[in-house]
Amino acid sequence: MYKRILFLFLSWCLACSAFAQDSSAFSWTFKSERISPGEYRLVFQTPVNNNWQLYAPAQDIAGIQSSALIFKDSSIIVVSPLTGKEGFKTINSAIFDNQPFKVYEGSAVWTATIRIPGEVPASLLGTLQYTYGKGDEFYPSESKEFEVALEGGVVVNNRIRIETIDLAAPVQQCGIEKEEKKGSLWKIFFLGFLGGLVALLTPCVFPMIPLTVSFFTKKTGEKGGTANAIMYGFFIFLIYISFSIPFHLIGTVSPTIYNDISTNVWLNLAFFLIFIVFAVSFFGYFEITLPSGLANKANARQGGNLLGIFFMALTLAIVSFSCTGPILGTLLVGTASGGAWPLTAGLAGFGLSLGLPFALFALFPQVLQSLPKSGGWLNTVKVVLGFVELALALKFFSNADLVAHWNLLPREVFFGLWILIGLGLSLYLAGWLRFPHDSPGQKISGLRKIFALAVFLFTVSLVPGVTNTKRANLSMVSGFPPPHCYSIYSNPVNCEEPLKDYEEALKLARETNKPILIDFTGWACVNCRKMEENVWPDPKVKDLMEKYVLVSLYVDDKQKLPISRQFVYQGKDSSERRITTVGEKWSAFQSENFAASSQPWYVLVSPDEKLLTPPVGYTPDKEAYSAWLQCGLDAMGPTSKP
Repeated sequence: MYKRILFLFLSWCLACSAFAQDSSAFSWTFKSERISPGEYRLVFQTPVNNNWQLYAPAQDIAGIQSSALIFKDSSIIVVSPLTGKEGFKTINSAIFDNQPFKVYEGSAVWTATIRIPGEVPASLLGTLQYTYGKGDEFYPSESKEFEVALEGGVVVNNRIRIETIDLAAPVQQCGIEKEEKKGSLWKIFFLGFLGGLVALLTPCVFPMIPLTVSFFTKKTGEKGGTANAIMYGFFIFLIYISFSIPFHLIGTVSPTIYNDISTNVWLNLAFFLIFIVFAVSFFGYFEITLPSGLANKANARQGGNLLGIFFMALTLAIVSFSCTGPILGTLLVGTASGGAWPLTAGLAGFGLSLGLPFALFALFPQVLQSLPKSGGWLNTVKVVLGFVELALALKFFSNADLVAHWNLLPREVFFGLWILIGLGLSLYLAGWLRFPHDSPGQKISGLRKIFALAVFLFTVSLVPGVTNTKRANLSMVSGFPPPHCYSIYSNPVNCEEPLKDYEEALKLARETNKPILIDFTGWACVNCRKMEENVWPDPKVKDLMEKYVLVSLYVDDKQKLPISRQFVYQGKDSSERRITTVGEKWSAFQSENFAASSQPWYVLVSPDEKLLTPPVGYTPDKEAYSAWLQCGLDAMGPTSKP
């Protein structure tokens, strides 16, 4: 067992370095041979160069399969697995205790037989995994993606690029995106600032303010201590901004990477579980701490110079993680789809509000006396945050549920759970519900009773959300619950299903001579729901939208395309993208034609596929949005039908 574990570890290390090796020795060719309707023999062939040894298929090498054939579509049936034709030889491997293995040193031809139920595509996408080595080198599970034509397959319209779209020359020049984008960054900065203020009131941070400021002012003298405390607050600000640096670096990988991060099913499920754990911790059932060695190392480097002050700020960031982590997690995931700069703006606001008090109290140390003393109210804040974490955890689970189409958390169930959480919070604030760290016989203040009443009234206002009535459109929380059509009711009152295929919308637009309103949206897009529930129902906006053919394209939809509609697309920059899901198709459609990857994103196109106006993004101003829609109709000219 020890040897096997060591071998797997070394194999992984070697595989990571395989890119630096001459893996180009394997130049694979792919073809298919039709056996019968829906049944094909796939043929893989490669010359083996540079003295490499290619391991034959169907061999177990210390728990690793020597080859594999992988298809993203689970409906494909592998009738006969990979087999190798003659031409191999048997070697005794020194790496594996002289065990015998079959390898190819010249050309290799492998075959596999598959069956495709239903409609057969014109071409098939898949991945071939193989294993190779030489001497004491071994590289497991090298992957080669392939596309192979299938005789008799159905050719479908997989168009991505619209040649007539010219972003530089729309028919009418009327847009609002630039101004709105600037405003949205300030809004995110402000939300981050509010998040930092909330973090200040937690038991992890609040007691540190008087202790830290007093340390600086007493140790080095009033003047020097003041300057050091200001630097301390400044370093806190810099540390939190630095968290966004990786997102600026990964932004060059793919224009859709931020959306992929924010809508990833497993990432959202991970945050759901993390927030549940944080909530239980905030309720006082256990404490979450980072490894003590991490904080101790940062603390050991403290001193009187700037570097020491920096490490003091870093120590605060580390030890306060159990309170600031959930707030930061909400900020990071909530803004990730917008790109790196919204993340930077949010973290800048968070870091500023967290570091500012240390600088201000250093300038005015006498104000420290007016700060409330640490006590039971800090535990109350922590428990309240626990309830908030439960509510936010449901949002992350909802994101995963919507994107994957599990139908586990419909809109009404979501509201029902929020109502239970709200009732629990109001009962706690009223003193009727207690947790382990609450003091027995604690007197409930008048302010806390007012908050309890406010939470109760807010909870009552959510009750219409579980009904199938017009009142279920709760605009005050729009963006958080699932959309109206994601319902337990068979005929939701507020649900108006738009078209979800561009080619279908184009056909209808040409039949009716109406322009097309393309709505690039997402199942997990908060601002998309705000537009749909706050702006679109406006009578003026709704009247204008009825003069368009509306099509909503979900760029985060993880539903698999039928295999006949999966393909490889070569973009304008010659890069290749494998299109296997609905979301991948519409994401490529958006970025390729409209140079955008954020949602919501609205585009007006004529029936002859000309861009009518510059596209716009999130536009909560109803008048501005209706003016933009009217501009598109004006661009159509007198031929457009009312």
